Amino acid sequence: MVEKKSIKILRTVLLIILPIATAIIALMIGRIAISPKDVFLILTGQGDMVETVSRMTVISFRLPRIILALFVGAGLSVAGCAFQGLFANPLATPDTLGVASGASFGAAVAILLGFNAIPVQISSFIFGILAVVLTVLCGRGKGKGMTMIILSGIMIGSLFSALISFVKYVADAESQLPAITYWLMGSLASTDYKSLIVGVPPILIGILILFILRWRMNLLPLTEDEIKSSGTNVLALRAATVLAATAITAASVSMCGQVGWIGLLVPHMVRMRLGSNFKTVVPASISIGAVFLIIVDTVARSLTASEIPISILTAIIGAPFFIYLMRRGGSFR
Repeated sequence: MVEKKSIKILRTVLLIILPIATAIIALMIGRIAISPKDVFLILTGQGDMVETVSRMTVISFRLPRIILALFVGAGLSVAGCAFQGLFANPLATPDTLGVASGASFGAAVAILLGFNAIPVQISSFIFGILAVVLTVLCGRGKGKGMTMIILSGIMIGSLFSALISFVKYVADAESQLPAITYWLMGSLASTDYKSLIVGVPPILIGILILFILRWRMNLLPLTEDEIKSSGTNVLALRAATVLAATAITAASVSMCGQVGWIGLLVPHMVRMRLGSNFKTVVPASISIGAVFLIIVDTVARSLTASEIPISILTAIIGAPFFIYLMRRGGSFR
């Protein structure tokens, strides 16, 4: 018993330290290498002892996007984990209810209308929430279960995907279309502290809600009667889970475009190692998701002279891993 408790404490400490350590290392890596000493001086408020280029690189460029990668990675991972439990479907993703497609459409329209970063972010968030509202309205009703919600989400997602294609069709091919296309592929390059102030709070609140609910999330895959027999309000639990995961996904997509695979891949990686208990899976998904996206973003901005869209790298990593899972057999649970 003492040994098990020690392992839990050690695991908790590692899950807390790992994202922080990864973020600090990422600050040193890039096309301009910065020494650990300089990073330490900058982070401790002694930046005047470091040359201006290094100071500006860390404070103005790397730090905000690493902060965003930390929150988006953690958020999308725990949102995917929540949806997989809610729908009892290991292939559920943060976009199961169409939120990513709706948010992408909102951003595409804002770019088409010539708005700058913050209005694009706000428009994306609003349309992401709208997509989920439409999904719930279409899928609710007497005798309709979670399967109808999933089907509605697929249909609403397809509708917004078609609308995105229409926006791209009417966009100016010289200026607007490249901007929309690049945004849809996902990137943290345009991140600044103003966008963080607008976008991070919904992600943080959603993560905290799901973290608090992790004790009850093991009930989500059960039938309504089984959940009610435990004394839990079924509607409140499901509504809180959907709202939190939706807010996370909409805010994430609004800030950096579509970032695929994280909400699908990370929860499976965690379950393979730690089992299916949400009490353990949720905090581990938060930590590993943050680490995963920080690493991917660091590779995206460092590997080539021109930055690689994040969705390309996550797909390159995610697809082979899922092939590996399918070859193993029985890992999808």
